[in-house]
Amino acid sequence: MSKVSKEISQNDELAIEIGNLYPRQGEWTEEDYFHLPETNRIIELSEGRLTITPSPTDRHQRVLGELYFLLRSYVGAKKLGEIRMSPMDTRLWKGKIRQPNIVFMSNEHLDRITEVRWGIPDLVVEVLSKETVRVDREDKYLEYQKAGVQEYWIVDPSKQNIEVCTLENRTYVTFGKWGTGEVAKSKLLASFEVSVDDVME
Repeated sequence: MSKVSKEISQNDELAIEIGNLYPRQGEWTEEDYFHLPETNRIIELSEGRLTITPSPTDRHQRVLGELYFLLRSYVGAKKLGEIRMSPMDTRLWKGKIRQPNIVFMSNEHLDRITEVRWGIPDLVVEVLSKETVRVDREDKYLEYQKAGVQEYWIVDPSKQNIEVCTLENRTYVTFGKWGTGEVAKSKLLASFEVSVDDVME
Protein backbone atom coordinates (compact mmCIF):
# COMPACT_ATOMS: atom_id res chain seq x y z
CA MET A 1 0.00 0.00 0.00
CA SER A 2 1.36 3.41 -0.95
CA LYS A 3 1.88 6.14 1.63
CA VAL A 4 -1.03 8.19 0.16
CA SER A 5 -3.39 5.18 0.17
CA LYS A 6 -2.41 4.42 3.76
CA GLU A 7 -3.18 8.01 4.84
CA ILE A 8 -6.58 7.91 3.09
CA SER A 9 -7.38 4.59 4.78
CA GLN A 10 -6.42 5.99 8.19
CA ASN A 11 -8.54 9.09 7.58
CA ASP A 12 -11.53 6.93 6.61
CA GLU A 13 -11.12 4.88 9.79
CA LEU A 14 -10.91 8.05 11.87
CA ALA A 15 -14.06 9.46 10.21
CA ILE A 16 -15.95 6.24 10.99
CA GLU A 17 -14.66 6.26 14.56
CA ILE A 18 -15.80 9.88 15.05
CA GLY A 19 -19.16 9.10 13.42
CA ASN A 20 -19.73 6.29 15.91
CA LEU A 21 -19.57 8.84 18.74
CA TYR A 22 -22.88 10.31 17.55
CA PRO A 23 -26.40 8.83 17.39
CA ARG A 24 -27.76 7.25 14.23
CA GLN A 25 -30.18 9.17 12.05
CA GLY A 26 -33.65 8.94 13.60
CA GLU A 27 -32.21 8.68 17.12
CA TRP A 28 -30.98 12.24 17.73
CA THR A 29 -32.34 14.05 20.80
CA GLU A 30 -32.28 17.73 21.71
CA GLU A 31 -29.53 16.98 24.21
CA ASP A 32 -27.43 15.40 21.47
CA TYR A 33 -28.12 18.31 19.14
CA PHE A 34 -27.10 20.99 21.63
CA HIS A 35 -23.85 19.15 22.35
CA LEU A 36 -22.71 19.44 18.75
CA PRO A 37 -19.58 21.59 18.29
CA GLU A 38 -20.17 25.20 17.25
CA THR A 39 -20.42 25.69 13.50
CA ASN A 40 -21.61 28.18 10.91
CA ARG A 41 -23.32 25.41 8.94
CA ILE A 42 -27.14 25.33 8.91
CA ILE A 43 -27.99 22.18 10.89
CA GLU A 44 -31.56 21.38 11.93
CA LEU A 45 -33.18 18.66 14.05
CA SER A 46 -36.45 17.09 12.91
CA GLU A 47 -37.97 13.69 13.74
CA GLY A 48 -34.74 12.58 15.38
CA ARG A 49 -32.73 13.33 12.22
CA LEU A 50 -30.11 15.95 11.48
CA THR A 51 -30.36 17.82 8.21
CA ILE A 52 -27.54 19.94 6.85
CA THR A 53 -28.44 22.55 4.25
CA PRO A 54 -25.90 23.20 1.47
CA SER A 55 -24.19 26.59 1.52
CA PRO A 56 -26.49 29.26 0.06
CA THR A 57 -25.87 30.95 -3.28
CA ASP A 58 -24.74 34.53 -3.65
CA ARG A 59 -28.20 35.51 -4.90
CA HIS A 60 -29.86 33.91 -1.87
CA GLN A 61 -27.57 35.79 0.51
CA ARG A 62 -28.01 39.07 -1.35
CA VAL A 63 -31.82 38.85 -1.09
CA LEU A 64 -31.61 37.69 2.53
CA GLY A 65 -29.23 40.49 3.48
CA GLU A 66 -31.38 43.19 1.88
CA LEU A 67 -34.55 41.99 3.59
CA TYR A 68 -32.79 41.59 6.94
CA PHE A 69 -31.42 45.13 6.72
CA LEU A 70 -34.89 46.56 5.99
CA LEU A 71 -36.58 44.56 8.75
CA ARG A 72 -33.87 45.30 11.29
CA SER A 73 -33.98 49.03 10.51
CA TYR A 74 -37.77 49.09 10.92
CA VAL A 75 -37.88 47.00 14.10
CA GLY A 76 -34.98 48.95 15.63
CA ALA A 77 -36.38 52.37 14.82
CA LYS A 78 -39.74 51.52 16.36
CA LYS A 79 -38.25 49.47 19.22
CA LEU A 80 -40.62 46.58 18.52
CA GLY A 81 -38.44 43.70 19.70
CA GLU A 82 -35.51 41.60 18.52
CA ILE A 83 -34.54 40.28 15.10
CA ARG A 84 -31.87 37.76 14.07
CA MET A 85 -30.52 36.10 10.93
CA SER A 86 -29.48 32.44 10.60
CA PRO A 87 -27.73 30.50 11.91
CA MET A 88 -29.86 30.80 15.08
CA ASP A 89 -31.35 27.73 16.77
CA THR A 90 -35.12 28.13 16.96
CA ARG A 91 -37.04 25.56 19.04
CA LEU A 92 -40.58 25.08 17.77
CA TRP A 93 -41.32 22.25 20.20
CA LYS A 94 -39.40 19.42 21.87
CA GLY A 95 -37.27 17.71 19.25
CA LYS A 96 -37.99 20.25 16.52
CA ILE A 97 -35.12 22.70 16.02
CA ARG A 98 -35.13 24.85 12.88
CA GLN A 99 -32.86 27.59 11.57
CA PRO A 100 -35.11 30.14 9.82
CA ASN A 101 -33.35 32.69 7.62
CA ILE A 102 -34.80 35.57 9.67
CA VAL A 103 -36.69 35.54 12.99
CA PHE A 104 -38.49 38.38 14.76
CA MET A 105 -39.58 38.34 18.41
CA SER A 106 -41.89 41.05 19.72
CA ASN A 107 -41.25 42.77 23.05
CA GLU A 108 -44.20 40.85 24.46
CA HIS A 109 -42.40 37.53 23.95
CA LEU A 110 -38.76 38.39 24.72
CA ASP A 111 -38.84 35.84 27.54
CA ARG A 112 -38.73 33.17 24.80
CA ILE A 113 -35.13 34.13 23.98
CA THR A 114 -32.19 32.51 25.75
CA GLU A 115 -28.46 32.81 25.14
CA VAL A 116 -28.33 29.54 23.20
CA ARG A 117 -31.67 29.41 21.37
CA TRP A 118 -34.94 31.13 20.52
CA GLY A 119 -38.40 29.88 21.36
CA ILE A 120 -41.32 30.32 18.96
CA PRO A 121 -40.84 33.62 17.07
CA ASP A 122 -43.64 35.98 16.07
CA LEU A 123 -42.45 36.23 12.47
CA VAL A 124 -40.28 33.99 10.31
CA VAL A 125 -38.76 34.60 6.87
CA GLU A 126 -37.47 31.86 4.58
CA VAL A 127 -35.69 32.71 1.33
CA LEU A 128 -36.22 29.77 -1.03
CA SER A 129 -33.41 27.99 -2.81
CA LYS A 130 -33.44 25.02 -5.16
CA GLU A 131 -32.43 22.68 -2.32
CA THR A 132 -34.92 24.00 0.28
CA VAL A 133 -38.05 24.90 -1.70
CA ARG A 134 -40.01 21.74 -0.80
CA VAL A 135 -39.07 21.85 2.89
CA ASP A 136 -39.78 25.58 3.16
CA ARG A 137 -43.12 25.42 1.33
CA GLU A 138 -44.38 22.16 2.83
CA ASP A 139 -42.64 20.92 6.00
CA LYS A 140 -41.77 24.25 7.56
CA TYR A 141 -45.06 25.81 6.47
CA LEU A 142 -46.93 23.18 8.52
CA GLU A 143 -44.44 23.33 11.40
CA TYR A 144 -44.54 27.11 11.76
CA GLN A 145 -48.32 26.94 11.57
CA LYS A 146 -48.49 24.24 14.26
CA ALA A 147 -46.04 26.09 16.51
CA GLY A 148 -48.09 29.30 16.31
CA VAL A 149 -45.71 31.55 14.36
CA GLN A 150 -47.98 34.52 13.63
CA GLU A 151 -46.55 35.45 10.25
CA TYR A 152 -44.52 33.53 7.66
CA TRP A 153 -42.78 35.23 4.74
CA ILE A 154 -41.85 32.99 1.80
CA VAL A 155 -39.42 34.82 -0.47
CA ASP A 156 -38.77 33.29 -3.89
CA PRO A 157 -35.82 34.84 -5.76
CA SER A 158 -36.29 32.59 -8.82
CA LYS A 159 -39.88 33.76 -9.37
CA GLN A 160 -39.19 37.19 -7.88
CA ASN A 161 -42.13 37.22 -5.51
CA ILE A 162 -42.87 37.48 -1.80
CA GLU A 163 -45.78 35.65 -0.17
CA VAL A 164 -46.94 36.55 3.34
CA CYS A 165 -49.01 34.05 5.32
CA THR A 166 -50.72 34.98 8.57
CA LEU A 167 -52.22 32.79 11.27
CA GLU A 168 -56.01 32.81 11.59
CA ASN A 169 -57.72 30.25 13.83
CA ARG A 170 -54.45 28.26 13.95
CA THR A 171 -54.31 28.02 10.17
CA TYR A 172 -52.21 30.00 7.69
CA VAL A 173 -54.04 32.11 5.15
CA THR A 174 -52.37 34.14 2.41
CA PHE A 175 -52.32 37.78 3.45
CA GLY A 176 -50.80 38.74 0.11
CA LYS A 177 -48.48 37.71 -2.69
CA TRP A 178 -46.51 40.34 -4.55
CA GLY A 179 -44.24 40.27 -7.60
CA THR A 180 -42.07 42.65 -9.58
CA GLY A 181 -43.24 46.25 -9.56
CA GLU A 182 -45.27 45.67 -6.39
CA VAL A 183 -44.86 46.34 -2.68
CA ALA A 184 -45.01 43.52 -0.11
CA LYS A 185 -46.62 44.28 3.24
CA SER A 186 -46.80 42.81 6.72
CA LYS A 187 -49.93 42.40 8.78
CA LEU A 188 -48.07 41.87 12.05
CA LEU A 189 -45.74 44.84 11.54
CA ALA A 190 -48.52 47.21 10.59
CA SER A 191 -46.70 49.80 8.50
CA PHE A 192 -43.77 47.70 7.29
CA GLU A 193 -43.57 47.31 3.51
CA VAL A 194 -40.84 46.58 0.99
CA SER A 195 -40.50 46.96 -2.76
CA VAL A 196 -40.09 43.53 -4.30
CA ASP A 197 -37.79 45.01 -6.93
CA ASP A 198 -35.51 46.52 -4.27
CA VAL A 199 -35.22 43.19 -2.44
CA MET A 200 -34.67 41.09 -5.56
CA GLU A 201 -32.29 43.31 -7.58
